Amino acid sequence: MGQLAAGVAVVTVRDDRDDVGTTVATLMSVSLDPPLVLVSLASSGYLAEVLLRRDRWAASLLADGQQTVASRFATPGRPSARLLLAGVPHHRGAHSDALVVDGGTAAIEAETTQVVPAGDHTLFVGRLLAVDYVDAARRPIVRLRSRYRPVP
Repeated sequence: MGQLAAGVAVVTVRDDRDDVGTTVATLMSVSLDPPLVLVSLASSGYLAEVLLRRDRWAASLLADGQQTVASRFATPGRPSARLLLAGVPHHRGAHSDALVVDGGTAAIEAETTQVVPAGDHTLFVGRLLAVDYVDAARRPIVRLRSRYRPVP
């Protein structure tokens, strides 16, 4: 599957006093009516554990120039998302209270409506709460052959 280019996003959620997040290449649109999105997370990961307790989350679709942000959030462990975003423009989503990375191609907020175990991953289907921003002028990045690459 490393031969399949996939968009790169950072999914974040606020967990009590802290914020957590991870880089994903498995965020997709599921339905237009109602507007649904899906994110696939490793079931053993901390973000999946938190999303089983917290329904609302955000996804920031990253743009060229944000490869460092993608790499920071792909780091194993449970570092605070606030630390990972140090020096990176961001804000809190109005509907999810999750951190949203500024300067990407788009950002959304969602509320989980369905959780589906799938092998060693868990699929979280979310109803779109809001489109935080869209910047069609920015070039997205994709993950292809284990590298982050800009879309020409």
